[in-house]
Amino acid sequence: MTRKTFIKEFKELFREGRLRIAFFLVVLLLGVSVWISAQQYQKINKQHEIAKTAERTIWDNQGKKNPHSAAHYGTYAFKPKYPLSLVDQGVDKYTGTSIFLEAHKRNEAQYSAAADQTGLSRFGDLTPDFILLFIIPLLIILLGYNSFTKEREMGTITLLRSQEITFWKWAMGKWAALFLPILILIASLFLIAGIILSYLKDFGVFQWDSLFWIFLVYVGYYIVFMNLVLFVSSKVKKSGVSLVLSISIWILTCLAIPKVASNVAENKYPYPTRQEFAVNVLKDKKQGLDGHNPWSKEAQLLQKNVLKKHGVDSLHQLPFNFDAYRMQKGEEHEAEIYFKHYNYLKEQFSKQSGVYKGLASFSPYLPTRFMSMAISHTDYATHWDFADAAEKYRIATQKFLNDNFAENSKYGNWKYQADADFWKQLPAFEYTPPELRTVLSKNASNLFILGGWVIGSFILFLFSTKKIK
Repeated sequence: MTRKTFIKEFKELFREGRLRIAFFLVVLLLGVSVWISAQQYQKINKQHEIAKTAERTIWDNQGKKNPHSAAHYGTYAFKPKYPLSLVDQGVDKYTGTSIFLEAHKRNEAQYSAAADQTGLSRFGDLTPDFILLFIIPLLIILLGYNSFTKEREMGTITLLRSQEITFWKWAMGKWAALFLPILILIASLFLIAGIILSYLKDFGVFQWDSLFWIFLVYVGYYIVFMNLVLFVSSKVKKSGVSLVLSISIWILTCLAIPKVASNVAENKYPYPTRQEFAVNVLKDKKQGLDGHNPWSKEAQLLQKNVLKKHGVDSLHQLPFNFDAYRMQKGEEHEAEIYFKHYNYLKEQFSKQSGVYKGLASFSPYLPTRFMSMAISHTDYATHWDFADAAEKYRIATQKFLNDNFAENSKYGNWKYQADADFWKQLPAFEYTPPELRTVLSKNASNLFILGGWVIGSFILFLFSTKKIK
């Protein structure tokens, strides 16, 4: 019964011209979006390589210079574009592409793509993740909203009941006929994306297992929609009513609940404004050691302790330059301040994520979206990880420069200059995103919620078929 129903439904699906046209349009949109994303990926990677090489060349060729002057001169940490961003661009458009690394200050990522776009960008971009998250569920609704209602409207349900068919087998035949074209569509998309990424030059190593996990996430997402659409179709009498209810579910789960979740999270756990953040950081800085102010209370206490530790009574008798030593201690104090305040931002982000996870029970869109971005390394968690890595590199760079200043000059000698080859000794900044295993572990709750949606929607659909009249 299941096989015969599958063959009948599959033929009917593509017998209707409107469905063939809709399927063709979705395939066309997917192809165009993948092509656009691939072009952007190559372009951004090329720009990244040029900027990274140019900035390193400038740093290595500073010539003779005081190390602390070089610290204020600074350098840049560039965020790489990861291979799977071709499938899901996530929040990369809004988070910035580079961080300026300088003495005494932790900067945020700058030069986001969204900041350079025109007002037309508010209408959204044609990207694979947009098609996968919003358009394909609509295609599922179009394909399956009348799966059961048409049997009532044509009167065939009475004939089927008279033959004492097994209704769950009949229902599974309809389910399989709806699932197969969707599976072929997304499997083709991910296969093409994988082939493209295998041949593109990138800065991260493309992994087929990561792509496969994203594929599984979206398969689960579509199964949920298919179950819900078929459930609605099995419970109402008219195809028009089924279509309206199914679209209402799409609006609720893909548009309304995610927006509500965003508003609730922001209102319950708000971030401080840029001005508030800067004021709080400055307040803490004034209460601690300032590496440039030798007359402050903290600087005098540090001087007293250092002299006592080395058993001397003059800064000139120290085996290193105390000015550079004091500046390094000031850097360490300021780094702790930035760690404290940025850690608060991360805590707020974690609490907001908890709100999203709580509301994910009402929308399969949320766990799917978060899992897709996380595996693609285009989520906020990866951006935070990159920013933290850049900050660690900045702190290490300041120590590298201040130590050279302290060890190779005497107190009061601000005319000291490091050799021209000294700058090349600083290792280049490199960032490696979290491995797939780590990403899956941190997002286990999202996987669990999505799995719950799949199982729950299956139970809802299959149990409803026993009561079809």
